[in-house]
Amino acid sequence: MPRRPRVFLPGHPVHVIQRGNNRGQVFFDAGGAKQYLDWLGEASTAHGVAVHAYVLMTNHVHLLVSPETAHSLPRAMKHVNWRYSRYVNDAQERTGSFWEGRYRASLIEADDYYFACSRYIELNPVRAGLAKTPGAYRWSSYKANAEGKADALISHHQLYETLAPSPEDRPKAYASLFEGALPDTALGAIRDAVNGGWPLGPERFAALISRHAGHAITQRKRGRPVSK
Repeated sequence: MPRRPRVFLPGHPVHVIQRGNNRGQVFFDAGGAKQYLDWLGEASTAHGVAVHAYVLMTNHVHLLVSPETAHSLPRAMKHVNWRYSRYVNDAQERTGSFWEGRYRASLIEADDYYFACSRYIELNPVRAGLAKTPGAYRWSSYKANAEGKADALISHHQLYETLAPSPEDRPKAYASLFEGALPDTALGAIRDAVNGGWPLGPERFAALISRHAGHAITQRKRGRPVSK
């Protein structure tokens, strides 16, 4: 069966997952993780992709990004994936596929799911038992978004800027979103969408994407949307 064509709308956030081949390990040390982030920054600048949130896990990567054009994200991911896989293969004298095929991606309806998806990404290390709090994990965007720490990779989405009138107050407002757990319905909806390649949002959003794609795109319903 042919793969379903991807649909990207300029300026619309996308949740991305890239896993290691056979879910194998992709990050082996701090040097490799830092190198990946450097190349991600290079690729996002070169191809017009704003990175809003990220986390590097042992065997996969989560990103929340907004591409400028329909071609921005595919080109950026090809850029960083090729450079990093070559780096690891050379360092470990290995051959063969490094990544699990093409990355998975889900268009996000920002008003309903942007903050839920950002929290989902930055809470990944907590759910995996790698850290007690999102701020205790080194390789994520949490410190930039919730603590105001400098991170050249991060470009804040316009919704982030609505959290508080003052830039100094926005990190605290963002951190307050983590005081409650993400509902199971939101977790399930985010996972279903990105693993299935479906748009994440209400029916009107799926209808918009379907019109843009020229064919029907439907997603299994999973409860009510969560805005924050």
